Amino acid sequence: MAARKFLYVVAALVVLTLGSALAYRFWGQQMLGAVMVPGASFTAPKRLTAADYADAALWLARPGRQGEDDTLWLPQGATRTAPGPAAVFYVHPTSYMAPFNRARWNAPLEDKESLDTARRFLMAQASVFTEAGRVWAPRYQQAHFGAFLDDKDAAKKAIDAAYGDVAEAFRAFLAANPAGPVILAGHSQGSLHLLRLMKEEIAGREVARRIVAAYLVGWPVSLTADIPALGLPACERPDQAGCILGWQSFAEPADPSAVQKAYGRYPGMTGHKREGTPMLCVNPLTGTQNAAAPPEANRGTLGPSLQLDGRDARLIPDAVGARCGTGGEAGFLLVGTPPQLGPYVLPGNNYHVYDYALFWANIRADATRRLTTFLAQQQ
Repeated sequence: MAARKFLYVVAALVVLTLGSALAYRFWGQQMLGAVMVPGASFTAPKRLTAADYADAALWLARPGRQGEDDTLWLPQGATRTAPGPAAVFYVHPTSYMAPFNRARWNAPLEDKESLDTARRFLMAQASVFTEAGRVWAPRYQQAHFGAFLDDKDAAKKAIDAAYGDVAEAFRAFLAANPAGPVILAGHSQGSLHLLRLMKEEIAGREVARRIVAAYLVGWPVSLTADIPALGLPACERPDQAGCILGWQSFAEPADPSAVQKAYGRYPGMTGHKREGTPMLCVNPLTGTQNAAAPPEANRGTLGPSLQLDGRDARLIPDAVGARCGTGGEAGFLLVGTPPQLGPYVLPGNNYHVYDYALFWANIRADATRRLTTFLAQQQ
């Protein structure tokens, strides 16, 4: 599919995560294609329904689920508070990405490795929303990482199948939460599915009035080819409710060329081309578009962890500033000198995996602030 050049950038995460950074430097995309794209014919996974998602076991996190809730983890330096009244629908990024595991185009629901990785994403990302409310994070038959590196029909079918699960989970989520404020949040593949969800399940429907904010992070969003189809505007003010946020983080010097090429090659949610259209960049330090902020505005970045599970991470205030780029870097969030957060920086100084970690405390405050506005508007 045309989006593969964007996801080529993300695909490097697979290699780095599995300790193959040196091999990646030598063989790059050839190696990625050879070891990541499933070699089997596409077989549609069992279709899940909203009735299936009524079972708490199909959720990584939700109220009433048995077992540890990874979204309730907090870094050192954060203050635990009672959750607000929002229900948060969070879709995790790709975690089914082990090289040589290419027998399936979609992740089995019981795949332990991908589930363990998804839970770490819940800790680092979904945990930011627990001051605003309780998180609902579905397990879903996500597309294999290789599906984003290939333009075969099988790749599109795999992504469609993954979206089908997300859509059914959202219907179950709404059935369990028929009233009250809703926050949407995702990252990478998760944000891609939320884009489509907003177009097909939210725009023009009553539920759109319940959306506090939609955090579509780590996936390029066009202000003119995507936003008009999503039913909500892009956020313009830090205290605005009912709007969409998104950003893609790069340290400097930044090379976002792979993302830029893909961005212009596949259609937006309106069906129109994205090429030449402005890209959404909401600075999470300010809550506004195309803004700049110094490190002093950063309430806390998730620092590097010495434990494999990341549970010893702590908040580091004033660690990095951020500015939305201009010119050839327009639409990207630039964080200056590369911060030392861990080994998962992607080619081009792409801090994709750290999109939430860089601004953890500010995102947490942002969600609570927008919820406060939303609740005031309901009175």
